[in-house]
Amino acid sequence: MKKIELLAPAGSLEKLKFAIQYGADAVYIGGEIFGLRKSARNFTYEQMVEGIEFAHERSKKVYLTLNIIPHNEDLEELEAYLETVKSLNIDAVILSDPGTFMYVKKNLPDMEVHLSTQANNTNYMSANFWYEQGIKRVILARELSFEEIDTIKKNTPEDLELEAFIHGAMCISYSGRCLLSNYMNGRDSNRGACAHPCRWEYYLMEKTREGEYYKVVEDDKGTFIFNSKDLCMIEHIPELINSGLDSLKIEGRMKSAYYVANIVRVYRKAIDDYYNDPENYKFDPQLLEEIKKASHREFTKGFYYTKPNENDQLYGSSSYTREYDFIGLVLEYDKETKLAKVEQRNKFSIGDNIEVMGPDYYGDDLAVTEMYDKNMEVIESAPHAQQIVYVKFEKEVKPYYILRKRKDVK
Repeated sequence: MKKIELLAPAGSLEKLKFAIQYGADAVYIGGEIFGLRKSARNFTYEQMVEGIEFAHERSKKVYLTLNIIPHNEDLEELEAYLETVKSLNIDAVILSDPGTFMYVKKNLPDMEVHLSTQANNTNYMSANFWYEQGIKRVILARELSFEEIDTIKKNTPEDLELEAFIHGAMCISYSGRCLLSNYMNGRDSNRGACAHPCRWEYYLMEKTREGEYYKVVEDDKGTFIFNSKDLCMIEHIPELINSGLDSLKIEGRMKSAYYVANIVRVYRKAIDDYYNDPENYKFDPQLLEEIKKASHREFTKGFYYTKPNENDQLYGSSSYTREYDFIGLVLEYDKETKLAKVEQRNKFSIGDNIEVMGPDYYGDDLAVTEMYDKNMEVIESAPHAQQIVYVKFEKEVKPYYILRKRKDVK
């Protein structure tokens, strides 16, 4: 049985390493141009080389996004950029524009190409068309049900791979094809500069009563009428694996390293648990509680079962729930002294109750009882950004383990 791929976002080199360490089979990254996330800390050439090498050493894959919808002036840079890409040992590129596809086929004829969700692929005839052009994988539109995915799989070649989003932010517009940001402030969402106006608060004005504004209220909860809940399919791993999909994609190149690590490890565990014993697999509710320890909105199942309705929108606020802080990253551990070398990410102090999180470690709450600075002087707290400290842990911790603390707990 071919195991389904878990594909994670990597908005920076650090996030790439966390995603790989915490269980992703592949990551998708953006270079400094032609990716749809200008606000992400995208990769320089040198960082791409390092990230690809890091992934390949661990038998993981890296896909490069070229998925903006380019205007004429963008094409002037594309051919030169592909010369740079040619020297990378990248596993595939992700694109949506036919013109970009032509450039790739001309300049990188042996490159594996994945069709972005931006191409709005919702049926098997469209998938077959792109397959005949040389597309290896179609990333399906978010607006598809399990039934529709099954129909596409049954009516396309066996070697055409299908990928779908299973977790993360949902776009109010069809597969992300949005003009609202461009219209309202000149930031083109289809060229990587979305201002997310779907998350803004709106008022209504009747045209003959200029200047008289009324709140746009669906009910008594508020006025964020375009604001979608986040997609979360952690409770439906068997259905996803048996759907015909080849890759399960997590959204979030602009999310934190902690977010990426936590979401990836939870889906990794659920997927592995299913493959280890499919007949007796039962969802562990604790995994959903772990998901909620990363920043999130309320959750929806998107289009997988039924078309979303008013219950899949958030009217009261566009903000995230953030209950935990990422306070430290384990760099080393000395088994004799039981001291962990930690890089601080948020302030923590002696007496704080914290949690340790690792790729396969679901630890108990711990109290910080001993802490030293880099000179091994006793300290009471770690207040400085990326400060190196040493913390006593009775249980062994490993590099890339994360220390986190609930916001409302000392």
